[in-house]
Amino acid sequence: MDTLGLLLAVMVTAASVTDRDAGQTLLARLRERHWRVTRVWADGGYTGRLVDLARDAWRIALTVVRRSDDTSGFTVLPKRWLVERTFAWLMHSRWLARDYERRTDTSEAVIRWSMSMVMSRRLARRAR
Repeated sequence: MDTLGLLLAVMVTAASVTDRDAGQTLLARLRERHWRVTRVWADGGYTGRLVDLARDAWRIALTVVRRSDDTSGFTVLPKRWLVERTFAWLMHSRWLARDYERRTDTSEAVIRWSMSMVMSRRLARRAR
């Protein structure tokens, strides 16, 4: 998603797929559709060789936003709140509040549909 919280690319995988492996495919999709993106923020699951691969293969600066080890309790992480806010918007869709789908491509389609509802409501509100 972008800094406004709007969806740029989505990928739903099985629980057995690691974040780093899925991240490679997701970054490739992102680069295909949005070639001007040069910086991506990710959580701690996307560390390791994915950072180097993003820089070398796609010329994307992958910045991992980590929680400090010495903090306890809830802390707001930089840029992470954008993701959490978008998840909250998407959870207004009853279809996403529960896991009804068996296929990952169907789940991705439902996420895109829900995000289009969020964006169209914004446009309709602005037109008034």
